[in-house]
Amino acid sequence: MEFNLVKMPRFIQRLYPERIWAFSRKKNAIFLTFDDGPIPEVTPWVLDELKKNNAKATFFCIGENAKKYPALFERIIAEGHAVGNHTHNHLNGWKTNTSTYIANTLLADKVINSKLFRPPYGKITSKQAKALQAKGYKIVMWDIISYDYDANTSPEKCLQNVLKNIKPGSVVVFHDSLKAEKNLRYVLPKVLEYLKEKNLSPVAFDSCS
Repeated sequence: MEFNLVKMPRFIQRLYPERIWAFSRKKNAIFLTFDDGPIPEVTPWVLDELKKNNAKATFFCIGENAKKYPALFERIIAEGHAVGNHTHNHLNGWKTNTSTYIANTLLADKVINSKLFRPPYGKITSKQAKALQAKGYKIVMWDIISYDYDANTSPEKCLQNVLKNIKPGSVVVFHDSLKAEKNLRYVLPKVLEYLKEKNLSPVAFDSCS
């Protein structure tokens, strides 16, 4: 994402009410999400950390990666996490025509088989969104992005991006990617510990969320 906004402003959320940004603040649930995997260098460690903390999450997988590492993809599901579609080749919707974008998403669906969808970079046109929604996809955005993937964001700043903004119902973006690995390995254990202290439960999306 290039808006450089840690917390998604309410007015943007209101512009696209049909997309999922966050959930009810009344429940003590937090929705941790991981984009761009699965990859063997990072995803197994993420799964181990989640397991240690009895936490569930949602993994928005690139179809190409899920196809390349099927055992790792199956492990995500077997351990009770949800999966979502992140296109087959991490396409930028603003730079891709609608028919190509939809075809690429459907290609990923052959491997991922989920109606949860998150656009890479958060960039999707209204036409693309409507076409996917017509096919039954739920477009999942976020209200907090950690900037774990940004080389200019220090591990501590990445941690504060999350801790200063997280509330019950928040949808938080991390990345199980090589670009994010350094920050993620510092931040994720501390975020999970913080959630435990605050009695907030990290839960996965399901198709009815």
